[in-house]
Formats: sequence, C-alpha cells, structure tokens
Amino acid sequence: MDVIVLAGGFGTRLRPWTEDTPKPLLPILDRTMIEHVVSILPENMVSRVLIAAGYGIEQMRSHFSSLKLPYDVIIVEETEPLGTGGAIANCREHLSGQTCCVINGDLLTSLRVDEMLSSHRDSGCLASISLWEVDDPSRFGVADFDSSSSLIHRFQEKPPREEAFSNLINAGTYLLEPEVFDWMPDGAFSMERVVFPKLAEARQLVGFPFEGHFVDAGTPISYIEAVLTSIKNKAWVSGHGDEKGNWLGPDYSIDSTAKLSNSAIGQKTKISSGCHLVSSSLLDNVVIGNNCRISNCMVGRNVSIGDNCELRDVVIGHNQNIPSGYTQFGGKFPTAD
Repeated sequence: MDVIVLAGGFGTRLRPWTEDTPKPLLPILDRTMIEHVVSILPENMVSRVLIAAGYGIEQMRSHFSSLKLPYDVIIVEETEPLGTGGAIANCREHLSGQTCCVINGDLLTSLRVDEMLSSHRDSGCLASISLWEVDDPSRFGVADFDSSSSLIHRFQEKPPREEAFSNLINAGTYLLEPEVFDWMPDGAFSMERVVFPKLAEARQLVGFPFEGHFVDAGTPISYIEAVLTSIKNKAWVSGHGDEKGNWLGPDYSIDSTAKLSNSAIGQKTKISSGCHLVSSSLLDNVVIGNNCRISNCMVGRNVSIGDNCELRDVVIGHNQNIPSGYTQFGGKFPTAD
C-alpha cells in the first residue's frame, strides 16, 4: 500500500509546544508523534508514506531524512488549507495506483491494518473506514453500520444520544481504491462530509470496528492520554518502564524521596526531594526543585521549576524558568499578557 498521513493542522491547542515544532514531530516518550502513528503499519505492506503537511515542512524533511526506514517518506506540502479530502487529492500524483491507506496524523490506535485490508478486499467496495465504539456518541460523527454486511449506510453528525444510529464513530483510518479519486471535487473539501456519504449511498463504503485503544492526541488532555497509553504498551525504543507506570529516559536523576506515577521522564532530567509527580510528560533537561506538586502537565525541554511549586493541567513552554513558590492550575506557561 501507499500511505497518506494527514498532518496539515497547526496544532494550536498544543501551544506553546507547537510554536516552534510541527505537531507530528512532538515527542511522545522517545519517538515523535507521527512515528507512533505509522507504527501500526506492517512494514512489509508499505510502499511509501506521504505526509500531507502545511506547517514545519523543512523540519519534517530534515527529521525523516535522518531516519533509517524500510520505506520512502515524501512530504507533500499544502500551500493553503485543503481539508481532509483536498489533502488526500493533493497527494494523488505521488501514488502508485494501488490501494491507499489514509491515517489522521495525531491518532494512536491499536488498529490492525493488515486485518482491515483483508476485510476491505473481501468486501469488493471502494472504501473502508475504521470504527471505534464510544459510550456517548453525541460529540462525534456516527456511522449507521450494518454488522451483517459491514456496509455503512449513512452518517449522523453529533446526534443526541437517544437518537444515535449506533455508538460507532469514525476512527480516522481509511482504505481507498484508486477509483475513489473520481468521486472527489476540486479544491478544498471534507472527505467525511462530501465523499463518504456519497460512497455510503452507493453501497461502496464498509466499516471495520476494532478494539484496544484509540487516542486523538490533539489536546493537552489527550496528549497525556497518548503518553500513558504508550507507556502501558511499552512503545519506546530506549529508556525503561517501572512498576509505577512511568517511563524513564536515559541519564536521569530522581531523589529517593520523590514520588512518581504514570509519567514520562525525559533524558537528563533532575527531580529533587519531596516531589510528587502524577500523569505528566517531562521532555529532556528538566530540573524540578524540592517539594513540588505536578500533575497532568506537559513540561517542555530545558525547563527549570523552583522549590515548592504546584502545577496542575498546565502546558509549560520550552526554556522556561518557573520561580519558587509558583502555583498555576490550568492554562499555559508563560501565560498570555
């Protein structure tokens, strides 16, 4: 297969981290987000990976040129916002004319793409969508899925819970045959709102429900969830995990009185005495002073936090110095003027 990774967004909800780094290159443990995304692809099935991007183009080219991968990576630039459908169409000249896999660039899932491809080919349909079951479908686009035929008949956008066709939502991975491009209009458009409803009406769209995990890492809360999911699944290539649900990068220093749980600790990080750290992600070269309380935080690289600080649900930018005794609940640091 050819693979298209949709990475055209600016990652505004993850600022200030994304002010100097495109969202696909944000670290989750010791790999970038986009490397976690494509890790679900069996390497022997992939011909090339096309990254549809609108921001940080040269950074991504530089990053992937330094990696040894078993397939080619091509960065396809969007000079203007194209929507999901326009971004896919913009990659057409680089495709080889075989089945194409499309993945949203901030999704970490347990989807078995090989099983989905087998089901897709058995169906004989033009397109397949991965589906994920949720408790409350009222915040999502819902699929009217026929389990006997695997066909998707129609969609609902954010229906009231009691009126929902099902609890199955679009889970952001698609398999497309080359003929699907003939159904696409010119310019910017949404694949989900323009093309998929037409394919469903023509009985050319099938669904593939799966279980395991599904995390959209586009917000601070879901980024932390992606970190914890990656720790649980041991999705790292260096460092190690511990019995408290932490991942610890190389060359760290943690005082014996510090208490850590469900957190990622970047390399060359120092955590001082009496600290409590819960459900947080610390990048490299972080120094935390004595008796700090930190929970559900994203702590950027080269950050220094003074003694007796309390931080909860805060995104801390890179290269910041937080004074002793500082307290903040929610928001970003530095805070907006």
